[in-house]
Amino acid sequence: MNKESKILIVGLGMIGASYAEKLHDSGYFVGGISARESTVSKALGEKIIDCGTTDITKEFVGQFDIVVFAVYPKLFIDWVSRHQECFKSGALITDVTGVKCSVVYQIQEMLRDDVEFIAAHPMAGRECSGIDNRCTKVFEGANYIVTPTKKNTRTAIDTACELGRILGFGRISVISPEEHDEMIAFLSQLTHCIAVSLMCCKDSAHLVDFTGDSFRDLTRIANINENMWPELFAMNKTQLLEQMSLFEKEFSRLKEAIAADDTETVKQMMITSTERRKLFNK
Repeated sequence: MNKESKILIVGLGMIGASYAEKLHDSGYFVGGISARESTVSKALGEKIIDCGTTDITKEFVGQFDIVVFAVYPKLFIDWVSRHQECFKSGALITDVTGVKCSVVYQIQEMLRDDVEFIAAHPMAGRECSGIDNRCTKVFEGANYIVTPTKKNTRTAIDTACELGRILGFGRISVISPEEHDEMIAFLSQLTHCIAVSLMCCKDSAHLVDFTGDSFRDLTRIANINENMWPELFAMNKTQLLEQMSLFEKEFSRLKEAIAADDTETVKQMMITSTERRKLFNK
């Protein structure tokens, strides 16, 4: 990437607007597309983009060298299917979607030969949405994953990694879409399922006056986007169900040990838990 590269962000929600603001502040010419005129007006007024529109036209989209899709996976697939003639020849497109296998191969199969798609996933976000909740600080020190396939060039992979560095991510990894989906099913999707289940299993309205940090910490991500996450779960269903079964097995082991007064098993599980958690301490 060079400073002459023009970058388009499709979708100016929390992540898309945060991308736009960071890239604009870094000296890049940034455009934006949003379904809402009010969002485009705000992005222009607050100077996080240089130009923006709600209309998808070849004249507008075709001026950009890099196009970042910050929209839901199904909308991303539909957008490319309907509007890929708008990309300039030689354009590089990338994304922020939380699932890969069900997206990457479909996009690459349908995409024009003179346009390349390199998938990426910023492991950063907030429990809120919309341009007003944008925050470039969520990228600082966070993980950023690039998921190339055999169809990707070295230049595209390097550009995607460079984009992560410009945005401020602390660790940039390159893995396959398959590895990504297995990992994300465990680290992200399963944890959201656990948090949602915990909040749903008991009416907590009367508990709020008594809770401590442990419950708040464990259920922070239960404040969830009910439109986005079901789509992500469905598009990674096989991997997610495997991870849910893995959790159920260990939860049952702990439950059975407690029921049987098997203190040694409970202790050993806690020792393993503590040792593994140390690896995440910053």
